[in-house]
Amino acid sequence: MFIQQLVNGISVGGIYALMATGYALIYSLLGFSNWAHGDVAMIGAYIAIQSVLLANMPLPFAVIIGVAGAGFFSFLNEKVAYKRIRDNNSPTMFLMIAAMGLSIIYQNAALNIFGSKFKIFPGLSATSFNMGNATLGLLDVISLAVSLASLVILDITINHTKLGLGIRTVASNPYTASLMGINIDRYFSIVFLVAGMYAGCAGILLGMKYTVYPTMGNVALKAFIASVLGGLGSVRGAIVGALIIGIMEVMVTAYLSSGLRDLFTFVLLIVILLVKPSGLMGVQVEDKA
Repeated sequence: MFIQQLVNGISVGGIYALMATGYALIYSLLGFSNWAHGDVAMIGAYIAIQSVLLANMPLPFAVIIGVAGAGFFSFLNEKVAYKRIRDNNSPTMFLMIAAMGLSIIYQNAALNIFGSKFKIFPGLSATSFNMGNATLGLLDVISLAVSLASLVILDITINHTKLGLGIRTVASNPYTASLMGINIDRYFSIVFLVAGMYAGCAGILLGMKYTVYPTMGNVALKAFIASVLGGLGSVRGAIVGALIIGIMEVMVTAYLSSGLRDLFTFVLLIVILLVKPSGLMGVQVEDKA
């Protein structure tokens, strides 16, 4: 049972990590918490499931369309809302307020367009297989594989490519980067696009594992907690924090009570803020990405 719960916990943590890395990337560049990030994940899930239900599209193609659609909406958020606020040199708080407004707009739009009923991805069966004495769900294993592969690709991109170097440079000091001739708007757009695609992937995986509904983006609060736990602005810290939260929640649900799951998560958040506010990875606000 422990092995089963551990795999399930890593699977859930991996999905949280896909969203948490988006929080970390955006925070590292703009220094604000993008509260509309979870709703981008919801949009990706709805695009994918509607592509299957209405267009009778094969699931793999629907997933690709959903991920791309989520990336596009995240990119649009930056161009339409956040860029104008940045260009006006408005306080960072205005970005957070705009993100809250976008979140409410997306949730109400989804509620009016798709209704409040929970939607289930068709054709997904509860297939499982045995590994020793443990019985593992195929969907959990697929979620785990997709999440870990995506996170490895992102980590390599951020830390070992020219694009990643540019992102880290802009995150370190956007003003200095612009004086050096770097097109910082280009990197802002790229980061929002990538963060949105990863959020869309997380939303689709959550929708497959559970259901799709208008307020499912609220689960992104767990991803935000993971970012704080690992260290705001640190991509690797966000991944570590998400895995810890995912494993802890599954273990608490399995061995104690599902009613205590969120209690443990928020207690952990308060403890980390009191004991080590910079997060487990020790990242200071100045040391971003």
